[in-house]
Amino acid sequence: MMKTVHVAVYDGLADWEVGHAIAHIRSPQWQHEPGRYEVASVGLTAEPATTAGGMRQLPDVLLADLEPADSAMLILPGSGVWHTEGALDAFAHTARTFLDAGVPVAAICGATFGLAREGLLDERDHTSGAAEYLASSGYAGAAHYQHTAAVTDRDLITAGPTAPVEFAREILARLDIYRPDVLDAWCRLFGAQDESAYWDLANAGAR
Repeated sequence: MMKTVHVAVYDGLADWEVGHAIAHIRSPQWQHEPGRYEVASVGLTAEPATTAGGMRQLPDVLLADLEPADSAMLILPGSGVWHTEGALDAFAHTARTFLDAGVPVAAICGATFGLAREGLLDERDHTSGAAEYLASSGYAGAAHYQHTAAVTDRDLITAGPTAPVEFAREILARLDIYRPDVLDAWCRLFGAQDESAYWDLANAGAR
């Protein structure tokens, strides 16, 4: 049965932060079991959101109607709106519900700030744009901050705004999209611009 990965949409969504992940979740190319996942957008209201790049995104699902059992993962992109107290709290609350139910959550950039304020980073290893950035949220998890591009701790993935490829890598690994050797080649191609990795991917896809 096909499972759905839900991507939150709201004004100011940072387009570049989730592009690699959602495109490669949907594309069957190089996947060892194509067709297991679809991607759907989830919003607070039925109104379209306008991304940082000016694209209008119409939600497929309302957040109030989303249950953890309906989802394979919740992806939370960055947005400056996360810094407006209360504006996106419902997404942070939903992230808590997902994690409590054992359904993974992936947050990048400003979304990590929202999860920090929710208390979800207090006991988990995590990262973001900078340690000082998250400290300004007043959270209690500074000791768990990792100075690296992306971190997975149990069912929570976090990343900073300059690490969309590394963020996608953790998402693709958690969803078991590619075999480990294929994921390694994918990261070398898209993250390190290693041209030889393309042929590794092409050969892997032929197996």
